[in-house]
Formats: sequence, C-alpha cells, structure tokens
Amino acid sequence: MTDRITANLPSSDFGATADFYGRLGFAVNFRDDGWMILSRGPLVLEFFHHPEVDKWSSWFSACIRVDDPDALLDEWREVGIPSDHKGIPRLTGFFKPAGAAPRMFALVDPDGSLLRVIDNRG
Repeated sequence: MTDRITANLPSSDFGATADFYGRLGFAVNFRDDGWMILSRGPLVLEFFHHPEVDKWSSWFSACIRVDDPDALLDEWREVGIPSDHKGIPRLTGFFKPAGAAPRMFALVDPDGSLLRVIDNRG
C-alpha cells in the first residue's frame, strides 16, 4: 500500500453526508456509529459523527489534488449544487488565490466543510 493521508471532517448526519458525496461519485467503504469512510478511486474522505456542527462557522477543510480538475468540476456541476457565494452547500468555479500557484475550485458540503480541489498540473 502507498503511504497516504486522508481528511477527517465532521458529519452531523452520516446518511445525508453519504447521499451528498454519493452524488459526487463517492462510495461508502466503512460506517459505524462514530466513523464513516468514503472513497472515489484514490480520493478518500473520513468523517466523524458531530451532531452539533455549526455549518455557518465551520473551519473544517481539506485539499483534494487531482490531475484533471476541469473534468471533475464539469462532472460535479451536473449534480446541480448551487454556485452562489454564500449558500451551503455550494460549488465554485476556478479561482487562483493571491500567492498560490495552482488554480483550484471549491466545494462546501452540507456541514460547512470546505474542500479545495487543486490542479496538480499547476
């Protein structure tokens, strides 16, 4: 097995989290009362149960680095996640933060966790 690290994010409702990420191509690999692991090929997200997470003040985040973010963004846009700048959940278009070399887009999940999807090619 290759060395790896995975994100650990809160979920107020494992069923809702699995449904949301399932629409994005993630499958449930493990789930019990306190922990859930989702994967989409080599992309792995782990969730801990946190019934009182405040999605409006969440500071949880993860970076997902991919070789073809254009294709991933196109696919995820088909799911119909809102693209406004304040809603939760939401999906942005590409942007390039000041001082950051690679371009990226962002996904905010229903619990307010921010996933930055970063272009490996940058």
